[in-house]
Amino acid sequence: NDEWRAGKFILVVSEDIVSEYLEVLQRPKLHLKSRAISTIVNRVYRKAEFVAPEEKILVVLADTTDNKFIEAAITGKTDYIISGDKHLLDLKEYKSIPIITAREFIDILEAE
Repeated sequence: NDEWRAGKFILVVSEDIVSEYLEVLQRPKLHLKSRAISTIVNRVYRKAEFVAPEEKILVVLADTTDNKFIEAAITGKTDYIISGDKHLLDLKEYKSIPIITAREFIDILEAE
């Protein structure tokens, strides 16, 4: 979060990704208040780079809804795909874009 504020990386998302983020943030098990959810979503809308993928990619067959993350990464020419999703992590990379966990990404940022 501090690294994002400092501009050390750019979050690349699509409208479909933000919709999923919102759904996840509202899950009761996270115990997030509406104000916290609103703050997070507003920051994403202010600071993230939105892409509109035109190419449909079907590489994650076990959960085809995960393909939207790869589509956004390809369109946004990202350096990494960061995820905690097993289906994506099992791929390890797609078209030379490493698929890594948030912890691995934080380690990379801290090493710079």
